[in-house]
Amino acid sequence: MCDLGHPNLEAVFGYLVDVPAVRAVIEEATRLMSLPLSNEARVAALKPAFEALLAADGWLPEAFAVPDETSGMGGGIGQYALYRAVDGSLCLFSLVVPSGVMTPVHDHLAWGLVGIYRGRQDETVYRRLDDGRDPERAQLEVAVAQTLGRGECYALLPPDGDIHYVKTVSPTPSVSLHLLANDTACVWRHRYDPESGRVTPFRSGYSNAACPPDEASA
Repeated sequence: MCDLGHPNLEAVFGYLVDVPAVRAVIEEATRLMSLPLSNEARVAALKPAFEALLAADGWLPEAFAVPDETSGMGGGIGQYALYRAVDGSLCLFSLVVPSGVMTPVHDHLAWGLVGIYRGRQDETVYRRLDDGRDPERAQLEVAVAQTLGRGECYALLPPDGDIHYVKTVSPTPSVSLHLLANDTACVWRHRYDPESGRVTPFRSGYSNAACPPDEASA
């Protein structure tokens, strides 16, 4: 049953927000993942369905569009699971970044799409210059800097273009939607300090759903 006013705050996997717009993009992603396509081709084919979700109004509960002062991302950044595959192969979540706040520089370790649902964001993407052999160090340079508004989206295709940060430049919090081929908030990924070159493992967690027991720290 679809219930726009009452998000499922107890669910851990499956549809935490169960509305037709979310089901449509998840079903299309699942279909495309079953086909013998490159990640680049899969993302391109998925883009129309994802853009339709970004354009739809009224489906995202306000409980999943507000800052979270207890977030693992820090800065009041809320990360709310909307859908999680039980096997960890796919997730959809909303990321809420307060006005003037930036995320850490981070990676995602999965292909996917990110788009703006509310507000505006500056995105800065980094290119890695080293060979990645040292897990604690990375040499980065800025590859892309762009400003995005409602309905605009971009692809994540590791290893290139997977390291970035975003900053909200609208007077109200920005809300972006992330559709990724892992359980992003529950996998161990990386924060980067472009100035020092330091790399540290982190797991951001969701604001509304628990992660499986911690099995690793890197």
